[in-house]
Amino acid sequence: MEGGAPATPDRDGKHDPRRCLRRFDEEAAVAGPFPPACGVTEARLSSAEALARLRLARTEGIGPLTFRRLLVRYGSGVAMLAALPGLAARRAAPFTLWPEAEARREAAALAELGGRFLFLGVPPYPTLLALQEDAPPVLALLGDPAALAPRAVALVGARNASAAGRRIAESLAEALAREGLGVVSGLARGIDAAAHLGALRAGRTIACVAGGLDLPYPPENAVLQARIAAEGGAVLAEAPLGTAPLARHFPRRNRIVAGLSLGVVVVEAALRSGSLITARLALEAGRELFAVPGSPLDPRARGSNDLIRQGAHLTEGVEDVLIHLPEAPGPARPVEPRLGQVQGAMVEEAAPDSPEPLADADQLLELLGVAPIAVDEVVRRCHLSPSAVQAILLDLELAGRVELLPGNRVARTGQA
Repeated sequence: MEGGAPATPDRDGKHDPRRCLRRFDEEAAVAGPFPPACGVTEARLSSAEALARLRLARTEGIGPLTFRRLLVRYGSGVAMLAALPGLAARRAAPFTLWPEAEARREAAALAELGGRFLFLGVPPYPTLLALQEDAPPVLALLGDPAALAPRAVALVGARNASAAGRRIAESLAEALAREGLGVVSGLARGIDAAAHLGALRAGRTIACVAGGLDLPYPPENAVLQARIAAEGGAVLAEAPLGTAPLARHFPRRNRIVAGLSLGVVVVEAALRSGSLITARLALEAGRELFAVPGSPLDPRARGSNDLIRQGAHLTEGVEDVLIHLPEAPGPARPVEPRLGQVQGAMVEEAAPDSPEPLADADQLLELLGVAPIAVDEVVRRCHLSPSAVQAILLDLELAGRVELLPGNRVARTGQA
């Protein structure tokens, strides 16, 4: 693994969580990087920087978009952490920073599972996923980070899949793996599980879960999760350990599935399937979209058939994927209304800038409503530089007065 030698287990074969806690306590300048079992996978992050990023990523009110903008503005997690009290003073509801003790406990618990953290912008964080403006600042990983291949394809579909659908997913995943491609899915029942099993017959697979890594879901796939990690694959989670896989977490999981992949193949999806969320996210991220056709009499095929009608590549075998799979993601593409609004453009990150006068913030607020508007349009209307507008918007978001949205858009929250 890049970034250090494997950690040495204790005499009973397990990693000692107390050793990980001691590593968090050591000064970064003296201790250097964590051993991999303590959660840091690359030597360029000091222990202090890793701890700061983990605490910020777990702090309510600092989502992936805000985290990324703060990191651009301040340059490091340590500097972000130092700036947080001043930023919190401008908010109506102050930040409640995730406690340092909790960060230490999570690192120790993850090490006990044999896992590690991946940090945005630090190898081996997945390069394709990092292109997304709302990429998770921190991911928890079980398994081998080498499985996070830059050329991967996602297979998603119905949980209550037909026997034929499961066979198609399994054989297609196996064929993709034999071509040297990574196979990504969401470890759900049905199509997801079939895709993982097919890929394992020929190579490795990547599973993205909606809850914590310590709470496999569905429970019957706990053995499959362990097998993926043990056989050279990777299991990824954005959520902290102990997080139950609630319904609201699955769209966030789906964006990771799409973000890891050059293309997404939908095998059996009803018209209101969660797989269509993944399809929309794939288009927004400039990824290729494929769909396996099904019987018009089967409700489980109506969503995938509709995707083909809207322009997804009709897919009957691995050749249909290989011929259309790009070397790199393309630009974001318009999405049909049935799949949701377009939100795909990458944000233009602002360089660190001096805070603008309050008058400029008030002027900018007057231009905003609750309906989202492109930041470029705000720049055009207010006659300030793009970097100044980005800096003001970040301050206003931290104050709870605007919401920065994917696609480089912004909306007023309604708060005075």
